[in-house]
Amino acid sequence: MKRLSVLLIATLVVTAIVAPAMAGGVAATSAQAEPACEYPVSLTDATGETVTLEEPPERIVTLNPSDANTIFEIGADDRLVGMPVGDGTSRLDAEGQTDITEDDGFTVDSETVVGLEPDIVLAGNVTPEDQIDQLREAGLTVYHFSEATSLEDVAENVALTGTLSGECDGATETLTWMDQRLDLLESAVADAEHPTVYYMMGGGFTAGEGTFQHEAMVAAGLDNIATAADIEGWEIISDEVVVEEDPNWILRTSGQFQPEIPESLEDTTAVQNEQFVTVDANDFSQPAPRIVFAMESMIETVHPDAYDTIADDLETLDADYEAGEFLPATEEETDDDVADDTDDDMGDDSSAADDDEPATTADDDSGATTDNADTIPGFGVPVAIAAVLSALGFTLRRQ
Repeated sequence: MKRLSVLLIATLVVTAIVAPAMAGGVAATSAQAEPACEYPVSLTDATGETVTLEEPPERIVTLNPSDANTIFEIGADDRLVGMPVGDGTSRLDAEGQTDITEDDGFTVDSETVVGLEPDIVLAGNVTPEDQIDQLREAGLTVYHFSEATSLEDVAENVALTGTLSGECDGATETLTWMDQRLDLLESAVADAEHPTVYYMMGGGFTAGEGTFQHEAMVAAGLDNIATAADIEGWEIISDEVVVEEDPNWILRTSGQFQPEIPESLEDTTAVQNEQFVTVDANDFSQPAPRIVFAMESMIETVHPDAYDTIADDLETLDADYEAGEFLPATEEETDDDVADDTDDDMGDDSSAADDDEPATTADDDSGATTDNADTIPGFGVPVAIAAVLSALGFTLRRQ
């Protein structure tokens, strides 16, 4: 599986199109691309609309819980003025935030959104296009996210949210943390047997290939029975098919909407052995950073011995993340590091020229150099690229 850090580089440096001032609506080419948090910036959303920000937004509204969770995770909540306040955002500190939903807690109140006068409105893919049109007709800038069908798409959402909120350092930090967590989780179950699992969403629905939930289950060391049933996306699976596939485990989400196990499944291995996996509903259903916690819950329940081998590492990783250890170096810090390295080299009696093996090689026709970054688990080329970008002054910034 491609690393999330690779996706971040691709999204923030290549995919984002930066519009030069007074560009007259002409799309920028890749050769004109600048760091994503330099403005003005233009991005094409799921509706085909080119969304342009002339400067970092000071007032942000999110229409869906997943976008609100991502904004908080990357540290852009200081400029958030409106969001859905309810079960989907229950873990967030919503004090001072305007609830943009109607009395049902789900439907977005367009008048409330317009009244908040946001610089940018972030709309999840489930937002109806007619509501997007309504907000745009009211003069608002709205970015409509594409559907997240993979873990890479989840990572791309984080990167795009960093660009759209002016919080690229925070997005970089969160993606680095997600990437390292994913490395630990996948390595723990790399050699484990993958028991079968049925993801019971309720109403007969399940998630098959082409969903980020399917990828999360597979990465957590499970074999999704929806694959054998030729289910793609989110579709209904009959109880008869579930019985035929006889899952070893049944996966459900926590909360008030947790579906009951029907009597028709009582003879399955999962029910007979009482093998149930419960994950946080918000963590697993939202295309947001905390999907990695849902994966952890799966591994802890299904592969407890494997989980024990990484539990301490996960705890250390999360502590480093909370302490800001994954924030990219500022330009000043990079300059200081270069100066320190230069001083160290000047005071060292040995040099690369004295070594039998050079520290850097240039074996390919392009003359590009490589170093020992690929010896670091989970990194390699992304680390080398990130180092080059930092040296050139790329400053990207941070549930």
